[in-house]
Amino acid sequence: MRRATIWLALGLVPAGLAAGPPKDSCVECHAALADELQKPALTFATDIHSQHGFSCADCHGGDRGADDAEIAMSAAHGFKGKPARKMAPQLCARCHSDVGLMRRYNPRERVDQYAEYQTSVHGKLIASGDEAAATCIDCHSVHDIRAVKDPLSPVHPLRLPETCARCHADAARMAKYKIPTNQFAEYRQSVHWEALAKRRDLSAPSCASCHGNHGATPPQVSSVAAVCGSCHAMMEDLYDKSPHHDVFAAMNLGGCVVCHSNHGVKMLAGEGSVCKQCHEAGSAESRTAAGMAATITKLDSALKSSDAVLAQAARSGMEVSEAVMKEQDGREALVKARVAVHTLDPFVVQKAAEAGMAIAAETRHAGEAALKERDFRRFGLLFALLAIAVTIAGLWLAVRALERGAPPLEESGRR
Repeated sequence: MRRATIWLALGLVPAGLAAGPPKDSCVECHAALADELQKPALTFATDIHSQHGFSCADCHGGDRGADDAEIAMSAAHGFKGKPARKMAPQLCARCHSDVGLMRRYNPRERVDQYAEYQTSVHGKLIASGDEAAATCIDCHSVHDIRAVKDPLSPVHPLRLPETCARCHADAARMAKYKIPTNQFAEYRQSVHWEALAKRRDLSAPSCASCHGNHGATPPQVSSVAAVCGSCHAMMEDLYDKSPHHDVFAAMNLGGCVVCHSNHGVKMLAGEGSVCKQCHEAGSAESRTAAGMAATITKLDSALKSSDAVLAQAARSGMEVSEAVMKEQDGREALVKARVAVHTLDPFVVQKAAEAGMAIAAETRHAGEAALKERDFRRFGLLFALLAIAVTIAGLWLAVRALERGAPPLEESGRR
């Protein structure tokens, strides 16, 4: 308001500001209707397009300034009504593929989404006439589209897996494509889901990280390791040098997923060991896997034990920050040990684990020493309090004894 007042005084008021927001008869009319006809008018207020000045007419055509519904929705004014479902990608692409237009709102905005979509499984199905395949509106919504970074957006990293699952976990919808519907359930058991949903790590992999977003296509067997390697570069390098690489390649198996699965990560060894899928129990390979798993488990337990001691010392007010920082090196050693598993060389795993075990022992000792010092201080304080109490009691008894042995004041005066 203050800025408008200044502009008015200077005679520099933009036409839009002087006249107020442009008339939108579409919103006015639909807001007065009920149920599904009213809903677009209510939700469009939070839509990112509305916030940038776009109106219903930009997608549906018509004259937003006309009061008469017949005029506003006349073919003469370009009214198209509800676009056909299969036309949604092309409709969105009118703006989102226009470099000049998109640069007005965000210089870094991508303009290749439609081109990518046409290469995707979804885009190819739509092009073939299958209107059940996903289009822009299935993922981004329709009249209440939000920016990706908005936590309420269905394509926000924390919500994207559930958005994909709306279709891909629907058995009836996936039946004709013969696609399994357990991907989301498996993903929710993975370390990726734990990082994303529990630790709120927005960089953690979700569906789009591996399949792509607008160009969504499952990775081929030959490219699985490369897809995983885009994040896990060190693991990919070690795997490429391991015995598994040539064996899996000869069998046309997608390296990483053989052991880790694709949507849900499995354990290296133990009751549900994936190694047992190929190696018999008791074999040299099985014993190697079990040994590496035991080494890693031992280090993990040692670090957790050190964590507990340091946490107890910190809660007691003891200074253990240096040991806590040192323990981060132990965590890094644990990561290195887990990464080294991809070499299939137990000595490499053991070497990384030994460094971590030494740090865990050192930090645990620091924590235990801090707890001993705490106990010593508490004992010293208790001893000091007892000594003070005894001294006070002694003084009190001495005063009482003096009072009993002193003559009355009258007698003292006569003398």
